[in-house]
Amino acid sequence: MSLFNKLFSKEKKETLDKGLEKSKTTFFSKLSKAVAGKTKVDDDVLDNLEEILISSDVGVQTTLKIIKRIEVRVSQDKYLGTSELNVILREEIAGLLSETNVGNETEFNTPLNVKPYVIMVVGVNGVGKTTTIGKLASQFKANGKKVVLGAADTFRAAAIDQLQIWADRVGVTIVKQEMGSDPASVAFDTLKSAIAQNADVVIIDTAGRLHNKINLMHELTKIKRVMQKVVLEAPHEVLLILDGSTGQNAFEQAKQFTLATDVTSLAVTKLDGTAKGGVVIGISDQFQIPVKYIGVGEGINDLQVFNKIEFVDSFFK
Repeated sequence: MSLFNKLFSKEKKETLDKGLEKSKTTFFSKLSKAVAGKTKVDDDVLDNLEEILISSDVGVQTTLKIIKRIEVRVSQDKYLGTSELNVILREEIAGLLSETNVGNETEFNTPLNVKPYVIMVVGVNGVGKTTTIGKLASQFKANGKKVVLGAADTFRAAAIDQLQIWADRVGVTIVKQEMGSDPASVAFDTLKSAIAQNADVVIIDTAGRLHNKINLMHELTKIKRVMQKVVLEAPHEVLLILDGSTGQNAFEQAKQFTLATDVTSLAVTKLDGTAKGGVVIGISDQFQIPVKYIGVGEGINDLQVFNKIEFVDSFFK
């Protein structure tokens, strides 16, 4: 049985299909033009494919890996037709994603191995950080987990207010202080509160400033150090939020944040409004950090646990 015949939740799959529609349509429109009049995968087709993948924000390094894999397939079968190119691309990209996202497809109802499980969320302003935190809180709560939010982005009053709105909407506890307070102090109080409430999940929002990497590094290190006074191994996860619609800019943000702190997982948002869905493939491959969540719509349930097989299936459907 093919990996692609796996049964997915119908509703989740339809949302994913719809969310990737723009990326898919743009990609296959370009691919159709590239193979028009060709019957065999030759050097011209591969050159065109390379250009299409790069223009789809897959990234240069990852594109070269994919082309190399296809060249191996072509050399094994001298008469490989362009009609089979779609299937081969699908298989090779799924294989590439599998190398990074090993055992990453945990759902929101998966039992957590520690309590409280502490997630520190990082990312620049405007990528959908607060919205993603709200949606994460909602999904965890819907699966029976007690959630506490920490408003440690104290440099913007709007960030604290937005997180409060989400906490009220979802019905979870939020710990906050005044704007300009020490972010590490907020994180400390959040963990203390979470333990007192016997919470399952703690999600800490942090400031999204990238203009000075050294300051960012020091700030995130301090937050971690202070949290570890309450929960020894906190944070258990450092989740970087990236805006998929920014394409190559998301690569640069990932690069800066991975230099500033130990990012352990990624969430790529706003994939529904863009033709740059290929960025998920490139970021996953280049940074060797699992993509854990993807945002494929405005709805509270449109933040999905990233499943590489579902993603490739929807992209190449």
